[in-house]
Amino acid sequence: MSKTATIEIDGKKYEFPIIEGSENEEAIDIKKLRELTGIITLDPGYKNSGSCTSKITFLDGELGILRYRGYSIEDLAEKADFLETSYLLIFGELPTADQLEQFENDIRKYTLVNEEMKSIIDGFPKTAHPMGVLAALTSALTAFNPKSVNVDNEKEMYQAVCKTMGKFLVIATWTYRKSMGFPLNYYDNTKGYVENFMELMFKLPTEPYKASPIIIEALDKLFILHADHEQNCSTSTVRMVGSSHAGLFASISAGVSALWGPLHGGANQAVLEMLEEIYKNGGDTDAYLAKAKDKNDPFRLMGFGHRVYKSFDPRAQIIKKAANEVLATLGVDDPILAIAKKLEVAALEDEYFKSRNLYPNVDFYSGIIYRALGIPTDMFTVMFAIGRLPGWIAQWKEMRENKEPIGRPRQIYTGAALRDFKKPQ
Repeated sequence: MSKTATIEIDGKKYEFPIIEGSENEEAIDIKKLRELTGIITLDPGYKNSGSCTSKITFLDGELGILRYRGYSIEDLAEKADFLETSYLLIFGELPTADQLEQFENDIRKYTLVNEEMKSIIDGFPKTAHPMGVLAALTSALTAFNPKSVNVDNEKEMYQAVCKTMGKFLVIATWTYRKSMGFPLNYYDNTKGYVENFMELMFKLPTEPYKASPIIIEALDKLFILHADHEQNCSTSTVRMVGSSHAGLFASISAGVSALWGPLHGGANQAVLEMLEEIYKNGGDTDAYLAKAKDKNDPFRLMGFGHRVYKSFDPRAQIIKKAANEVLATLGVDDPILAIAKKLEVAALEDEYFKSRNLYPNVDFYSGIIYRALGIPTDMFTVMFAIGRLPGWIAQWKEMRENKEPIGRPRQIYTGAALRDFKKPQ
């Protein structure tokens, strides 16, 4: 017998079905609430509201579980690469060896960006934030690809996916090249996706460039860990914008803008800014740990704990090992990273932080890796966007294929009641 929930309003009872997900999550289906009762729910931030059903990502914050299409994040980080994981997220199943090779080759077909895009990036000042430039360039791709994608046409949808994966990586790295005053690089179709990222970012025309395999592997893992995270702010934005039947590039551009916020994708940038503040003030980590414990002090440790994960962040446990390998490979001697290590050790051993589950999260370790690679702080969120791209595509694709209605939240009006118009004297 199916379960129901009863809501009583003014003595009258209404029954609503309870639906159950494949991992035993339960939700009251209230889509007919207003129709039956004339009343809506109020849930600021949508912390208790499901906006959709989805087959893409399962997350259990209490138990520290993250799975893509049923596969644990631990297995994917160990056994898959980023493009393999991207294919899984977008198309629902792991690719065969032939499918993966074809996917990578088809992405290569679309890595050349129209030369007129350079005129757009030239219009930005060198000091422009890379995320602002990336949002604009992603939106501008619509002008060069004006034909809307028929999501019911498998071939068209596949080509749109490959085109987005190919071009986004290139324009993301161009935002860095612009800020540094370097010439823009092009994708090398003889090399892999993550290796291309390193060359697009750092290769100079005056000398050869070869990225360490350990660094490429660490970045590959980091991109996998960021690839999707259920209905977060930027992903919900992509689905909301796409629900109006806006195109893929326009929807992803909106996701980039949402990710830019310091409460979302900007968290790893905030970690480095905190470390730099500690360094500038003498590097006394004990003093800042004491400030973090003081309820009357506004200081907060950035990169510790998580809004969703209440026990531990499964992604942090994976990337901690990769961060250590990168630091050892590069032999980095950086006082900022030394402070980070001290904070990490203290937080993991201090009973105050342990009892409150204030463990280092994925933003803490990703910031350390990016710093070690010489990536500027304001590029950190761009790195996040590169990793999150396949998740955004998968969520947009699922939303359109499910023929979900246009997003249109309700509100409770709290303004002035009807009043006569009188011009102020």
